[in-house]
Amino acid sequence: MAKTTKGKTPRRARRNISAGRAYVHASYNNTIVTITDLDGNSVAWSSGGTIGYKGSKKGTPYAAQLAAADAVKKAQQTFGMNIVDVVVRGSGSGREQAIRAIQASGIEVKSIMDDTPVPHNGCRPKKKFRA
Repeated sequence: MAKTTKGKTPRRARRNISAGRAYVHASYNNTIVTITDLDGNSVAWSSGGTIGYKGSKKGTPYAAQLAAADAVKKAQQTFGMNIVDVVVRGSGSGREQAIRAIQASGIEVKSIMDDTPVPHNGCRPKKKFRA
């Protein structure tokens, strides 16, 4: 039986992505910031929990600020991203602070879009209470 030799696999070249999108998902309990390229492939992400906060502290504006700064730093260092469109979803307390942190971290914010899902007719209500 012939023995196959394993050669070194070539190292992937570092992609240089100059523009992308930053998705901020701000719920009441946590804020998740995901940075993608223009095709929607995830490049970097961070949240209040990955920074080290637990429980109700994850939903604070300060945790959202740190999460956004961390995600932008990862995208800049790894892929050289410098232009971003921000898409905000949810109504948590960290949404404004996350946008400010993205702007302050040296990345150019081209546009900000609110994409919060709004129910058209909502869920069916509970049955009426009878005493």
